[in-house]
Amino acid sequence: MNINFEYHAVKASNRLEIMAADRLEKLLNKYDFVVRADVFIKKENTSQPNTGMICGIRLSTPGPRLFAESSNGSFEASISESVTELERQLDRRKAKMKSY
Repeated sequence: MNINFEYHAVKASNRLEIMAADRLEKLLNKYDFVVRADVFIKKENTSQPNTGMICGIRLSTPGPRLFAESSNGSFEASISESVTELERQLDRRKAKMKSY
């Protein structure tokens, strides 16, 4: 699986890339039909201290692409929440793909 990272208003971070890649590799091992992942990391000015660090992840799979985005107080929490949402979406997609 190919993983692309894009940063908006944030300096590129090796630590975040490794964390996101580890979480996404676990998804790839479980769902072998995932072709590519695009990870978008951006910072947004908000009035609330527990939001503003945004992580969006788009997965290329057979059929429509899957997308999840999360805004939390840290990028680590945003990545974790986005991957969890994608896992739910992948479960639903896999159930639809099963042939009877």
